[in-house]
Amino acid sequence: MSRVVLATRNAKKLGELARILGGDVQVLGLADVPPFPELPETGATFEENATDKARQAATETGEIALADDSGLAVDALNGMPGVLSARWSGRHGDDPANTALLLGQLADVPDERRGAAFVCALALATPDGRVQVVRGEWRGRIDRAGRGTNGFGYDPVFVPQESDAAGDGRSSAELSPAEKDALSHRGRAIRLMLPVLQELLGRS
Repeated sequence: MSRVVLATRNAKKLGELARILGGDVQVLGLADVPPFPELPETGATFEENATDKARQAATETGEIALADDSGLAVDALNGMPGVLSARWSGRHGDDPANTALLLGQLADVPDERRGAAFVCALALATPDGRVQVVRGEWRGRIDRAGRGTNGFGYDPVFVPQESDAAGDGRSSAELSPAEKDALSHRGRAIRLMLPVLQELLGRS
C-alpha cells in the first residue's frame, strides 16, 4: 500500500485526508513516525508555513509528505485572523476562546459586511527536495452565534455560501463529513493536489 505523511497531529485532519484519498493510500500522521523537532510556524503566509512543514517532514521521514496551513480570513478584519487563526486569543488551539474573541470583534459589524473565507495552503514535498503548493478557498460569512457539533475551529460560526444559496443557512459544523469534504477549503486543496500525488504514489 502507498503511504503519505501528513505533517499534523490533528486526528480530524488525518481523517479528512484519509476519506478523500480513499482506502488504497495509508495516511500517517506525525504520531505515526519517529519523532523529530518540529519547526515553529513563523511564515507570514499560509503557503510559507505549509511549505516549511512539508519539506521538513519529507526530509525527516524519507516519505512523500503533505502539510497544510489553514485558517479564517475575515473581510471586515482585513483578512485576519489569517495565519494566526489557531492562536487568535493567545493560546494555541483554544477553539472556544478564539471564536469568542472573533465574535466580540465583529459584534458591531452588520450582516452584509460579515463575509469571510476559510483558506488552505497545501504543500507536497518529496525526499529529494521537490515541493508543490496549491491553495483552496471556501467563501461564506460569520454568523452571530455558533451552531453544530461537527468539525472544529471556527466551523460553528462559519456559514458557507452554499448553505445560504440552499436557503438552510447551516454552519460548517452542521454539515455531514461528506458534505464538508465536498465543499471545504481543505477538500478543494486536496483535489487540486490529487493528480500530482497520485502520479508520485504510482511511482513509489
